[in-house]
Amino acid sequence: MAASESQTPVSLSDRELQIIDLVAAGLTNQEIAGKLEISKRTVDNHISNILSKTKTENRVALVRWALKWGKVCLDDVNCCILPTYKDPTAC
Repeated sequence: MAASESQTPVSLSDRELQIIDLVAAGLTNQEIAGKLEISKRTVDNHISNILSKTKTENRVALVRWALKWGKVCLDDVNCCILPTYKDPTAC
């Protein structure tokens, strides 16, 4: 992990989490704007705020941070199944 990445949990809005998920899916800011029906400038501002909050320097570091803190699930990686009575050891 990069030395500058946040080592503590960070409070993010639902919209910020939604944007992180779309960044992790590989969408550009323009594509995110279209998908969420907001301006690219709004997406740019959200990304800037998210990078500041998470103390990450770029989109790659942001996705690494999001995976570490369980904010995104990529191709069944980092996906937690809630524990059940039959399997209390699930994450």
